[in-house]
Amino acid sequence: MSTLIISEVFGPTVQGEGALVGKPTVFVRSGGCDYRCSWCDTLYAVDKKYKNEWHTLSTEEVWGQIQALSPTPILITLSGGNPALQDFAELIRIGHEAGYTFAMETQGSISKPWFNQVDYLTLSPKPPSSEMETRWDNFDKCLDVARNHEAVSIKIVVANDEDFSWAREVQARYPSYPFYLQPCNLDAEEVTLEQGLQSTRELIDRVVSVGWHDATVLPQLHNILWGTQRGV
Repeated sequence: MSTLIISEVFGPTVQGEGALVGKPTVFVRSGGCDYRCSWCDTLYAVDKKYKNEWHTLSTEEVWGQIQALSPTPILITLSGGNPALQDFAELIRIGHEAGYTFAMETQGSISKPWFNQVDYLTLSPKPPSSEMETRWDNFDKCLDVARNHEAVSIKIVVANDEDFSWAREVQARYPSYPFYLQPCNLDAEEVTLEQGLQSTRELIDRVVSVGWHDATVLPQLHNILWGTQRGV
């Protein structure tokens, strides 16, 4: 039985980002990440200084928490941190056998064989404002291992004009995948409704002004509804 380092398991709530925005889900948030984005809004699941809040659990224990939250099948979202650091293959197998589906978001820095088992895979390379650098060879490996390309979408957060230009280059590099944009909140410690709405309006204005008709703009729904509140 495999073990998993888990920051939190919560829900049911709704997915707040990307292709599945608004879909009811239970989140399994892993602990640990190979990135340190400058504007990270989940440092409690990234920085090891918070590891006293993380839990080392067996797959069966994580599955038990999921079933306690939703005893009937629901979408399970694997998040982080970077869930690619861990082995979720067994959890996915158990969940599928019970009728649950799985989504995962990762930056595309690490590929794992079990990526081809998830029902929805969101790859979210980090833009220049994150101060992280994408290794496209690693990103391509993530795409290669996800055999069902229809399950894959690409999502990029945009904080400024440089990020916006970079996002257009990324879509030109991967034109066959559904492509989502969302505003980036540079102040992860304080999010207000007006900030969320304003940043979304500004991103829409950018997209419309350049005639970028192949991208889908979405707000960070959870931030608009709940701000920085955890567990929702």
